[in-house]
Amino acid sequence: MSLAAYCVICCRRMGTSTSPPKNNTYWRDIRNIIKFTGSLILGGSLFITYEVLALKKSLTLDTQVVEREKMKSYIYVHTVSLDKRENPGITYQARKELHKAVRKVLATSARMLRGPFADTFSTVDVEDHECAVWLLLRKSRSEDRAARLQAVQEMSETHHWQDYQYRIIAQACDLRTLTGLARSKESDLRFFLRPPPLPSLKEDSSIEEELRQLLASLPQTELDECIQYFTSLALSESSQSLAAQKGGLWCFGGNGLPYAESFGEVPSATVEMFCLEALVKHSEIPTHCDKIEANGGLQLLQRLYQLHKDYPKVQRNIMRILGNMALNEHLHSAIVHSGWVSILAEAMKSQHIMEASHAARTLANLDRETVRDKYQDGVYVLHPQHRTSQPIKADVLFIHGLMGAAFKTWRQQDNDQDLTENISEDETKYTTCWPKSWLASDCPALRIISVEYDTSLSDWRARCPMERKSIAFRSNELLRKLRAAGVGDRPVVWVSHSMGGLLVKKMLLEASKKPEMNTIINNTRGIIFYSVPHHGSHLAEYSVNIRYLLFPSLEVKELSKDSPALKTLQDDFLEFAKDKNFQVLSFVETLPTYIGSMIKLHVVPLESADLGIGDLIPVDVNHLNICKPKKKDAFLYQRTLQFIRDALAKDLEN
Repeated sequence: MSLAAYCVICCRRMGTSTSPPKNNTYWRDIRNIIKFTGSLILGGSLFITYEVLALKKSLTLDTQVVEREKMKSYIYVHTVSLDKRENPGITYQARKELHKAVRKVLATSARMLRGPFADTFSTVDVEDHECAVWLLLRKSRSEDRAARLQAVQEMSETHHWQDYQYRIIAQACDLRTLTGLARSKESDLRFFLRPPPLPSLKEDSSIEEELRQLLASLPQTELDECIQYFTSLALSESSQSLAAQKGGLWCFGGNGLPYAESFGEVPSATVEMFCLEALVKHSEIPTHCDKIEANGGLQLLQRLYQLHKDYPKVQRNIMRILGNMALNEHLHSAIVHSGWVSILAEAMKSQHIMEASHAARTLANLDRETVRDKYQDGVYVLHPQHRTSQPIKADVLFIHGLMGAAFKTWRQQDNDQDLTENISEDETKYTTCWPKSWLASDCPALRIISVEYDTSLSDWRARCPMERKSIAFRSNELLRKLRAAGVGDRPVVWVSHSMGGLLVKKMLLEASKKPEMNTIINNTRGIIFYSVPHHGSHLAEYSVNIRYLLFPSLEVKELSKDSPALKTLQDDFLEFAKDKNFQVLSFVETLPTYIGSMIKLHVVPLESADLGIGDLIPVDVNHLNICKPKKKDAFLYQRTLQFIRDALAKDLEN
């Protein structure tokens, strides 16, 4: 009102005043207009300021209430205090102001260039310093693959965000980004939401019964006869009768030559384990994977995984099933939405190499953004297990002996101190898998793969009334899996122990006969044999003579010195290796191996370990420890490392 009255008075004065001299009229009018305009602007500004302050005061909210409402929209693993006294200090405030300034610069430059600044963010109601989160999310959905990879890398390397900002990413990112974060070494686990609640079990039902029903719902076709036999056994027998029917086992090589230390005892087994073993083989068939997913198998396996946190063997079999299902890209969405990625991301950070490697295989099969190879059951990447910018120039493959293991066969040699004390997290002192801990560190440009046969099925086959697998059958099976994993696309060095060396020889001979496998032959640079019985072993004859205690497998029978198959394999490979000029290094044990408390045997004598080409080095260890160096600077490891570096020297330099 006062502003309006003032304006009226000024106008009246201008209208009633006498006409001044002509030369002063013009400047006086200008001064009056300026006074009028200035008064109007000043008064209007004061009025608007008053109204804005009044409005702000009337709309002021309790910030803690706002924060609590914000938290309701997200899932939190770690509680964040809302007490302002505990808020981050000057570093956080500086970063906040920097983000605000950067956004203003981007917005201003976009207007100057007449271009829109990220339409998604031009209207979004977020604070300026939070725009980095949304910009990264937008970038992660870019059509440019390089931009997507960079966005995931920037997310994984971010460690200064508030808890809810990680949860924004967790809820808003797509499946591709989530998988990439799970495979990024530095990713914060807050990027991953907790798995959704599992459905309740049916009334009067149990996990054991649910597993039986899941197994019964699967087709009994496209499986070998032994798997059908044990699937039927798991469905029809009780836990007690299953354990009673589980027979003894015999093995050759591997990580322990299980021996007759408790022949009077029946091995413990459960229906869950037998069902899981059968499900592992079912999951190798794509149509059966569809059935497992459709019948709620992902949720059931997750319940079993959480229930048996202290039973690694159960968890490993579940991971094997999940890894097989991840080979089918149309199931990726179901696997991610069922909450498995958060479990896998946590397992990847485990100090236990075996647990982390099983999770790494599954995530690699899920990650179609950076991994084109597919890792089938029993093929494990020991290095690199995470996304990396390190170029991979060659492959080193580890093949254990029959009934061995992809990890424990290649562990550091045990001693009394290691057995009585907890294993240190410093793997330079003791490692459960030296290719993963030592070789990966010494040669980071290598992809290191370890292969495992299905040891559980080998247990069963000791009592399976059906036909067993020969060396030729296993070599073809492994060759197919390794080719699917991209073996042959790079230079290769093979490392084998015991009977694994016979499989390597057979695989290379078979690959030479198949045009699609020629790349494996052309890229093979060298082979290391740890106590491989090229000319047979007394062990095969010995086991036959005491078959009332031990159960020799078909492969072990093929190791007798008069085996025609073994002689043919040796003659053919020796000629083939000379023709291809393969580099070969062989080690052989000089000490006998104790099998139980009664049996002492020199498993592979010097003359049997001599391939006929390459160096043959005797080592004062037994058959089990020939592939287990005592420490990193031991001769056994250092000579192995030297051979690998020499064989791949030209390839690693490029």
